[in-house]
Amino acid sequence: MNGIAENNSSLPKAAGSFFNNGGSKAQSDSESKLKKGVVDMTQGSTMKHIAAFALPMFLGYLFQQFYSMVDTIIVGKFVGVYALAGVGSTGAISFMIIGFCTGICAGFAIPVAQAFGARNTEALRKYFANSIWLSLFFAVFLTITVCMLTGTILDLMNTQSDIWQYAYDYIFIVFAGIPATLLYNLASSIIRSLGDSKTPVYFLILSSLLNVFLDLYTIIVLGMGVKGAAYATVFSQLVSGILCVIYMYRRFDIIHLNRSDLVPDMKHIKRLSLIGIPMGLQYTITAIGNVLLQTSVNGLGYAAVAATTAGSKIRLFFCTPYDALGGTMATFAGQNIGAGRPDRVKKGLHEATLFGFIYSVFGIILMLTLGDRLSLLFLDSGETEIIAMAKFFLVADAAFGFFLTVVNTYRFAIQGMGYSGLAILAGVMEMIGRSAVAFLAVPVLGFPAACFAAPLAWVLADLFLIPAAYYCLRKLNKSCNYA
Repeated sequence: MNGIAENNSSLPKAAGSFFNNGGSKAQSDSESKLKKGVVDMTQGSTMKHIAAFALPMFLGYLFQQFYSMVDTIIVGKFVGVYALAGVGSTGAISFMIIGFCTGICAGFAIPVAQAFGARNTEALRKYFANSIWLSLFFAVFLTITVCMLTGTILDLMNTQSDIWQYAYDYIFIVFAGIPATLLYNLASSIIRSLGDSKTPVYFLILSSLLNVFLDLYTIIVLGMGVKGAAYATVFSQLVSGILCVIYMYRRFDIIHLNRSDLVPDMKHIKRLSLIGIPMGLQYTITAIGNVLLQTSVNGLGYAAVAATTAGSKIRLFFCTPYDALGGTMATFAGQNIGAGRPDRVKKGLHEATLFGFIYSVFGIILMLTLGDRLSLLFLDSGETEIIAMAKFFLVADAAFGFFLTVVNTYRFAIQGMGYSGLAILAGVMEMIGRSAVAFLAVPVLGFPAACFAAPLAWVLADLFLIPAAYYCLRKLNKSCNYA
């Protein structure tokens, strides 16, 4: 496997030596500096840590989805259903590229969390500094590449002519804003790796309110259409990223870098890449299935595209608690593996999954009773057929929420333990599920088949993730001498 847990087995030993090496003044000062502003998840109640960390993350993901939701609502209401379908048709390709950015940044933060758990401040600063260099590289490379290929990608996705220009105008600007996306995701991921899941939420709330104002101003006042929505989203995310950076340097002494830290180091770059790139590719591989599915849905006409657009936007909100539990497990597992405590990882994994199971029951009830009303956020009440299609989409998703819980908690725990390569295989399973529906079921059964693509993908991923997680725990138990 490629990961810190395999390639740096000294991390658990480092944690032990930090606390059991005589308690010198230098060590005491280092520990004091290490703890300033951070939250240590390696001690105390696992359930309390998970709940306290996941709740702010949930709010953060909620407001992150608020960006795209406001775009969609205003576009649908003030620009029209074709513009709505155009923006919606870019969802899969946006997830593929932006998801890769989110994944690599989350991956870069895992070595930071593990170094924190091991109480290795020098390694922590090195990982942080080299993650900045890697992010700069990806910002330049991805922005240039995807902007050049945007039109070609939309053509390959079978985007229909009546919505093609709307799709291009929106997604090109979003892709041009990839540097802003990387800035926010790296800064917020580093902050979370140090145990602070609250602060990124505050900045997201502020930038979300800014996004609402700019959406209304650019679309209604300036008449910029979907371009205005895209500009508003990019600028608002840039603001939240800048605020995270300012806070990070004022709050955490542990990441104050000197000149030697800023020198690129291939050892740390390699390890960051072995964790971060597989996490990014996991999103990309999963998104390939989404792209293929979206392509098949595009061929069903604008009604199917509009229904899946509205349903997908609502699903993103519905799924935020699952995402929060997953993000929590990445940090929780990273810190505790760094401290040599896989026993806590196993306990936390079970508790996080239980939280998700309880929420999934609520989700089923919510979509059965309010699925059609929620669709009115994006659709006019006169679009009765599309509203009914969107509700069917939402109910199908909610019915399989139990399986989505496992996808998120187990996959992110595996990544936090340092086995990102295994998590990629889960993404492959999801891609297979969505691709099978796209190629085999949608052409025959139409829209209803598309509604069960994601649930099938989750089930297939779980068949791999559950045994994979316990394989990782057994391996780490042996190396850390835990039964």
